[in-house]
Amino acid sequence: MALKGFGVLLACAAALVLTTACTAGYREAQAEKRFPPQGDFLTVNGTRVHYVTKGSGPDIVLIHGASGNLRDFTFSLVDKLADRYRVTAFDRPGLGYTERVNPHGTTLIEQARLLADASEQLGLQNPMVLGQSYGGAVALAWAVERPDSVSALILLAAASNPWTSDLSLYYKVTSSDLGSALVVPALTAFVPNPVIDRAIEDVFAPQKEPEGYAEYIGAPLTLRRDTMRANAMQRANLLDEIKALHTRYGTITVPTEIVHGDADTTVGLTIHSIPLSQQIEGANLTILEGIGHMPQHAAEPEVIAAIDRAAQRAGLR
Repeated sequence: MALKGFGVLLACAAALVLTTACTAGYREAQAEKRFPPQGDFLTVNGTRVHYVTKGSGPDIVLIHGASGNLRDFTFSLVDKLADRYRVTAFDRPGLGYTERVNPHGTTLIEQARLLADASEQLGLQNPMVLGQSYGGAVALAWAVERPDSVSALILLAAASNPWTSDLSLYYKVTSSDLGSALVVPALTAFVPNPVIDRAIEDVFAPQKEPEGYAEYIGAPLTLRRDTMRANAMQRANLLDEIKALHTRYGTITVPTEIVHGDADTTVGLTIHSIPLSQQIEGANLTILEGIGHMPQHAAEPEVIAAIDRAAQRAGLR
């Protein structure tokens, strides 16, 4: 009887795993059908990179944050800049439609090198580099690794300096071997849409997301299994990478504009951008009163003004 019961339990477990895998695969296919690539692809050192380029003028590269993709910028900012800049937005490795580089978590340096090489392959001329949140850390890595390939930095709510809070339980689980194998597929298969909506609301707080943003951004792409794994590993490794990177900011000499809201509870102003403004000689810090973690939407005119200042300081305008 015990053996029979074990067989039934094993069969149920196998059925659950199969159902989860099938449901996850279906939801991934639906996400990619609903939110197909917006731009073009190029292969950089064997990695397929997705990008969008629009406009003409001095080059600027846009790098999105964690759990995101380039749609965050094509929602509005790309069009607002394209009348006077050639704007290129990339999907970071493992997110959107760009392939992963490192299955153990593509590092900030690896991401910076990939995007710098992609920019060179596209013929971008010493672009200004804008990064938001995690993307700001990639932009900083680019500036210290490839200083001769950047003309200016614009950093929006950028993760830049070490912090003391612990990694969240979500990322602890999803970045672990067991969580990657079991929990991630379950999340892909069964996370309901209201949970996605709340996550978007949380990242914009205390502001509300722009009308139509949730329908446009392609959040279901983030729930794909490989994307969740890539994002989780990058986030789990971020603190150690920042500890190594932040000692090198003194080597950055390009004009740097830092924009950060004082109501940001995701990347704290006092932990990150205030120290950063003192670590980079000549950096200009703009503090946005009452603005949260998404200034590229909540304070778009101020962000555009920072870009224009950076371009002027770099002699591009």
